[in-house]
Order: sequence, then structure tokens, then C-alpha cells
Amino acid sequence: MAAPVQGMVERRGAGLWLTHVFMIAGVLIIFFPIWLAFVASTVTQADIVSPPMPVWPGGHFWDNYSAALFAGVNVPVARMLANSLFMAVGIAVGKIVISLLSAFAIVYFRFPGRSFFFWTIFLTLMLPVEVRIVPTFEVVAGFGMLNSYAGLIFPLIASATATFLFRQFFMTIPDELAEAARVDGAGPMRFFIDIVLPMSRTNVAALFVILFIYGWNQYLWPLLITTEPEMNTIVIGIKQMFPSGDDTANWPVIMATSILAMIPPVIVVISMQKLFIRGLVDSEK
Repeated sequence: MAAPVQGMVERRGAGLWLTHVFMIAGVLIIFFPIWLAFVASTVTQADIVSPPMPVWPGGHFWDNYSAALFAGVNVPVARMLANSLFMAVGIAVGKIVISLLSAFAIVYFRFPGRSFFFWTIFLTLMLPVEVRIVPTFEVVAGFGMLNSYAGLIFPLIASATATFLFRQFFMTIPDELAEAARVDGAGPMRFFIDIVLPMSRTNVAALFVILFIYGWNQYLWPLLITTEPEMNTIVIGIKQMFPSGDDTANWPVIMATSILAMIPPVIVVISMQKLFIRGLVDSEK
């Protein structure tokens, strides 16, 4: 019996090594374009347009990144990064707060039409932004919120998906907790803050990561709502760096801007990785 067991262990070891080889190969394939973008951000324009393109970083890192951060094309990249960061955080926090409160009201409050209102919220998933963007733009313009952070954030903070996910989680919380809180004299908001919100911590973290990236990658809405270069987000800024006509693109600065645009989402994902994974696989009930 020892020989078959040993063979199984050896086969398992070989399969494990093979799995890791394929994983490393996949990571290298995905990472290679990012590496080329980083290399392009550290060399000169002549190095990029004259083949073959270098595959190792050059000596113009500080020059190119300084030009991108503090000069840019129309607006310094530092300003566009700040705009994108403010917008992404505002959208993520706004969506989570509104979804938490709406899901809490739907689950724990008894009022006429409760199911109707929930399914009405849920049906908004069938209306993408592109369908309702014209009336939304008219409303925002009517309130004078063009070229403002309020105009960038408020129209995008409603989230039927987050409301649905929080509702499903709240429905798994035992009713005995609500009864115990009621017996102890805790009001609805005290029950929400002291019991429901701590139990939703990992779910909030997972949704924050997803919603932050959603807000960071927004293109169509900021393109319509902002007409002043100072309010451009980093995604719009990268697009505007590409020249029109016969002008030559400043590829080192464009690549430096692209690398800078990837840093905040990467930091958010890495810093909240454990909570993000737990929020997806562990309900903490």
C-alpha cells in the first residue's frame, strides 16, 4: 500500500508544480504590457518611435514623470488624479451609505409597498447610464452642478446592486438580534450602528473596492459633465493627450500618465485584499 500512496503524492507534487508554472506564465503574459508601458515612461520619444523599442527602463524616469505630474498637456496630471480620487471615493462612499440605509429600511421596517419599492429599485438595473444620461444631464445642468464635484458624484451614487446585496445579507441576520436589541431599549439606528453595521464590515469593504474602481474608470459621465480642463478626470486626461491631425504624441508622458492612473486602484485593491476576499466568500453570520 505504500507504493501507491507515494505515487499519488508524487503525482500531486508534479501537478502542483505544473499549476504554478501555468500561473506564473499567465501573470507574466498579463504583466508584460504594463512593463512595456513603464519602460516607455522612462525613455525618450526617439527611443520609442525608433524600433526596436527597449525592454529595460531608461534614465528619464524623473523627467517624464515630473513633466506628467506638474505640466501635463492641458492640465497637470496631479490635478486630474485628485479629481478622479475625489470622484471615486465620493461615488463609493455615497453608494454604500445609501444602499445600507435603503436595504436596512426594506428589511427591518414594515410599511405598505415595501416589496414594490424594493423591486422598483431593482428594476433600475435594466436602465444603463447611457439610456438615462440625457435627462440626468438636464437635471444636473438645471441645478447648476456642471463642472463641479457634486455633478460628478451625486448622479452616480444610487446603486440597485449594492442595495440588493445588502438586503440579502441583512435577511440572513437572525431575528433574535433585533428582538434582543428591542428588549434592551435600542432604537432602530442604534441597532443599525451597533449590530448591523459591524456585521457588514467585510461586505462594505468588498463593495468599496468594486465601487471605487467603478468610479475611477468612469469616462462618459465626466466627459459630458465637465467642460473646464481643471475638472477633467485622469481617464479623460489620457484620452485628451492623444493629438489630433498630424501632431506627434508625447509617448513618454502619455505612458507615465497611464502608469500613474493605475497606482490608486492597485493600492486600494492591495490594501483591502483580505477584507475584499472575506466579503465575497464569508458572510460572518
